[in-house]
Amino acid sequence: MLQVKILCRELLVQVCDLLRLRDCHLFGLSVIQNNEQVYMELSQKLYKYCPKEWKKEASKGIDQFGPPMIIHFRVQYYVENGRLISDRTARYYYYWHLRKEVLHSRCVLREEAYFLLAAFALQADLGNFKRNKHYGKYFEPEAYFPAWVLTKRGKDYILKHIPNMHKDQFALTASEAHLKYIKEAVRLDDVAVHYYRLYKDKREIEASLTLGLTTRGIQIFQNVDEERQLLYDFPWTNVGKLVFVGKKFEILPDGLPSARKLIYYTGCPMRSRHLLQLLSTSHRLYMNLQPILRQVRKLEENE
Repeated sequence: MLQVKILCRELLVQVCDLLRLRDCHLFGLSVIQNNEQVYMELSQKLYKYCPKEWKKEASKGIDQFGPPMIIHFRVQYYVENGRLISDRTARYYYYWHLRKEVLHSRCVLREEAYFLLAAFALQADLGNFKRNKHYGKYFEPEAYFPAWVLTKRGKDYILKHIPNMHKDQFALTASEAHLKYIKEAVRLDDVAVHYYRLYKDKREIEASLTLGLTTRGIQIFQNVDEERQLLYDFPWTNVGKLVFVGKKFEILPDGLPSARKLIYYTGCPMRSRHLLQLLSTSHRLYMNLQPILRQVRKLEENE
């Protein structure tokens, strides 16, 4: 039984110990609020994220507790290269997180990428292609491809063409296949991204904008029907300052000709605080990783 007064950091440590993760700095704990992932601040106590009903019912005894609280252990900070994750167990969980995200990806102009990803994943999951073992429906296409690719191509097409691509990955170890999968998956525009609703003005009821937090910076999208249309793409190097005042969120672009403030609204101060925390820590991690990433790229070029 969990004590609701423990720090979120203590719970994260317990989960990492359970999963035998030595390096868990890319992972976090989150709860879903209004269809968005809210990452727990590790210095806060767990009860801060508990359902409101729990607080009302706390006096009635444990059996009375209302809706269950589901806490997600997931990737909080994305990196573009798996070699930046030194702990193999952490890399394995990072790979599986991306596997799930790829199933919801909709980069229709990059269809070939999903086939390559499936080949890397099959090599990681099943090892080298063996003719006497890997034939017919030796894998579930739904576990490797987004639904739109299955609809467009059909399962028969996938089961016919993937075995040769799996065969091409011969001699890759599971760990090498994980690295290749991570590198390719992160190149898809909508995989290694956190999305949050934004409002153009205070009176807006339906959010007309979406903020995308990527490995490299911040994107602002216009929501049109079910589609997101990119309005701004700010690499971290171009974000001069982020300011949250109550429900107001300001981006001050740095060194751009249109160096004007962009002003949006988050709907509530709690969301503002959460977003500022997530954006600040993501920016800090990005800056800290740049020297290591340069070394990794040099290493890969030499290989």
